[in-house]
Amino acid sequence: ALLLGHAHPAVVTAVQHAAADGLAFGANTERELALARKIQEALPSVECLRFVNSGTEATMSAVRLARAYTGRTKIIKFAGGYHGHADALLARAGSGVAGLGLPDSAGVPPATVSDTLIAPYNETDVVTALFAEYGDHIAAVLVEPVAGNMGVVEPEPGFLITLRQLTADARALLIFDEVMTGFRLSWGGAQERIGIRPDLTCLGKIIGGGLPIGAYGGQREVMEYVSPLGPMYQAGTLAGNPVVMAAGTATLESVSPERDYRRLETRAAALAHGLEDAANRAGVALRVNRVGSMLTPYFVDAPVRDQASAARSNAEHFRTFFHAMLKRGILLPPSNTEAWFVSLAHTEADIHTTLDAATDALRACNC
Repeated sequence: ALLLGHAHPAVVTAVQHAAADGLAFGANTERELALARKIQEALPSVECLRFVNSGTEATMSAVRLARAYTGRTKIIKFAGGYHGHADALLARAGSGVAGLGLPDSAGVPPATVSDTLIAPYNETDVVTALFAEYGDHIAAVLVEPVAGNMGVVEPEPGFLITLRQLTADARALLIFDEVMTGFRLSWGGAQERIGIRPDLTCLGKIIGGGLPIGAYGGQREVMEYVSPLGPMYQAGTLAGNPVVMAAGTATLESVSPERDYRRLETRAAALAHGLEDAANRAGVALRVNRVGSMLTPYFVDAPVRDQASAARSNAEHFRTFFHAMLKRGILLPPSNTEAWFVSLAHTEADIHTTLDAATDALRACNC
């Protein structure tokens, strides 16, 4: 969430000034317009947008909008893709292949996810088969254009292009969940980096500068189905909160699209290559998946391309590695299938310090 690192002076100052003007108004403010315009400058696919309070609200609202716009009920999501804790999105495939969703959490009734279809990430044949069977009932495909919730998994060549073609042919919507990737993989998010324009985009995290936020937006024709212009209801008293808007605008204004993403790429690449080299010297099986400033080290000796292959990462090795790194002053995400993020606050010295610690910690995995 923190592209600039913790407590960036520009963000802190913006929050202080906004808070002095008032914490909530229950109405649109100029600060909301300012952040919306910054987002639209970066993402041409977002012709109109609505602010919400979290990534969960963004994806939940985008799915509701897709159903309202198309008049259909079913959605396709991908095994291992997390899109927030809305009931309909907490679904998985019971057999690990395509099929009807089953609840992935206590408290979610089976009927709630009965219209959620599951496919393995990077498997175009499965998605094609789902469209062949359910095409007239599919409202949308919801996908992380670069997966981050099964660890970092890059879309294989042709995967997203096929999703774009299948949805267009079926008159369904393609929804990119860029809550993680938006403004992180490039100024224009994953969609700019990959060169595919979705119908709807979900954003979060970075656009709030560390404060709670989400947003969804896309084609004007689709977004005009949202109340009060259209029949799809969605609202939130604290959405567009002026303090959050100020933090988000300050964050985006502090980023140099030309310079900063090159710096993030360079440092993340150094971290990824250094981890693999250290693991090789320690005799530990390790593969690092990296896209831009997002990466995940998997304790496996084979490529990771979907949830099933990510799940083969050696959890015991990760536990040993995690605690060994913590003892050496490095706090990692506490799961072997979470994404790591390099921020603009991380220096070359920080990368070297992390790799020095990892060299010792990886030896502990091979004891």
